[in-house]
Parts: sequence; structure tokens; C-alpha cells
Amino acid sequence: MTTELPKQYDPREAQERWLKFWDERGYFHSRPDASRQPFCIVIPPPNVTGALHMGHALNNTLQDVLIRFRRMQGYNALYMPGTDHAGIATQAVVERRIREEEGKNRHDLGREELVRRIWAWQDQYETRILQQLRQLGCSCDWPRTVSRWIRCAPALCAIPSLSYFATV
Repeated sequence: MTTELPKQYDPREAQERWLKFWDERGYFHSRPDASRQPFCIVIPPPNVTGALHMGHALNNTLQDVLIRFRRMQGYNALYMPGTDHAGIATQAVVERRIREEEGKNRHDLGREELVRRIWAWQDQYETRILQQLRQLGCSCDWPRTVSRWIRCAPALCAIPSLSYFATV
């Protein structure tokens, strides 16, 4: 039985196949292990004011190289993904869009509606940013993604990923 190779390499297909393969096998998941020296990188959370740019790509690529290198050296390596709510910066972006698209300001909307729209923006762009990081091939421990710091702040210690992080 022979398998015919495609005439052209399709990086998208290869990337999707390998990301799925690695995710299914939990290759990037880190568990507490006292017999191995811990090594951890927490992604400096990108602001959710829009999409990632080339500077983010470079920064996250370098971090990924370091974490993979430490894994190969036998460290219990944790690459912790996350995003930042970017409260003031996000509010400024949302207010500018409202002004441009609707001709209104935050006072016209009222506090509750403005906050609702800011969180809707945050939800949309957080998902986009995390997907971009995955597409870059970042070997993060994706089930431990930390986000929405403001919403979680009162119960921070109850977040399993953070209590784990504190022990490593």
C-alpha cells in the first residue's frame, strides 16, 4: 500500500493537524512534579484592544523557544497563556468606536450599557488573540488560560490554574 504525497505542501493543513495531535495528547500540559525542577513563563498579557501585531509574534515566538528548550532539558515547564482586560485602553477604543459609529459618548449610553459593551469587546478580542497565539504554534498549557482578571479578582484563589501556578 502506497500513499501519494501531495504535489504542494499545505502549511495550513499541516499546522491544524499537528496542533490537534499535540492538544489531544496533552504534550503542553504541565502537572506538579516534585522530582523535576519547575520552569514557568507567563505570557505578558496582550491588551484586548485589537489583534496581535508582529511585535507580539516575535515576543511569543521567543518565549515558546525558551519553554520548549526547557522541556527538552527535562524541566517541568509551564507556559501559561492569558490576556489582559486593558481596562482604560479598552474603554478608550470602545468609546471611540461608539463615537464614530453612533455619534454618541459614554454619558449618552450610561454606565451599565458602556460596561456591557466594553465586556462584549473584551470577549470578542480575547478569543481572537488566543486563537492567534494558537495559530502561531505557541506551546501553552491552553486549559489553564487566565483571563478576565477584573471579573475573577474576588475569587482569585479559587481559580484552579492560579492555585496550581502558585505551587510550581
